[in-house]
Amino acid sequence: MALKHEQDASSYQPNESVQHALRVLDAVAHSGAGITDTELARDTGLPADQLTALLRMLRREGYVRQIADGAYVTGETLSSLGSAEGGAAALTAKLQVTLDELRDTVGAAVYISRYIDGEVHITQYASGPETPAVNEWVDFRVSAHASAVGKSLLGQLDVDGRRDHLSRHKMARLTSRTITNEKVLLSKLATQPATVPVLDLQEYAVGTVCAAVPITAGSSVGCLALSLPVEHAHRLHDAADRLNKSAAPVLLSLTI
Repeated sequence: MALKHEQDASSYQPNESVQHALRVLDAVAHSGAGITDTELARDTGLPADQLTALLRMLRREGYVRQIADGAYVTGETLSSLGSAEGGAAALTAKLQVTLDELRDTVGAAVYISRYIDGEVHITQYASGPETPAVNEWVDFRVSAHASAVGKSLLGQLDVDGRRDHLSRHKMARLTSRTITNEKVLLSKLATQPATVPVLDLQEYAVGTVCAAVPITAGSSVGCLALSLPVEHAHRLHDAADRLNKSAAPVLLSLTI
């Protein structure tokens, strides 16, 4: 297969976009009766084009809405996610809607994964007849060394955390492409740029290629991933780039 681990993928940083979005939401929430885009630009210090793009995303996701005079006020999504009662259920529902939309946008099955209590967990995913989910033929919790999800999560840990995980889960050879040498894997993780999607080129399963991007909220390590049948491998880099650029709404929901 001609695909390689390229290092010239999108340099878009979802974390930076989310930090800017939070500044906008804070200004809107403290405005009371509403705040105009001109006032938002003054209060947040964001350039007009960047602010316009953020407001478009925040309106689409329901975090803000415009009232009759064009000013912005908080939206239903922000209220439901911030609710003491039902907040967790609202988050799950919101993430599922976002994943379903993202699946259709990138044309691939998409997944949210978290590193919880020292283990890899797929917490939600969206797939369909034309976008099948990867066949979990080996438990994702013991195959982090091979999967894009696992490598993305391990890459966000410190060196001791990575070594601890690998000491508990033997690096089994799942395909002819699987890295089974701990030193080689740790070296690759150490040199993986934070803004470049992690790829799995048939390392976890023959017939499947994957990509993952980090969506770390606070101290919680997570990632957003996609999988494609190998016959669509020519779309992987473009899909990974689109996944990275679309990660901000997912990360924002997890951050609020």
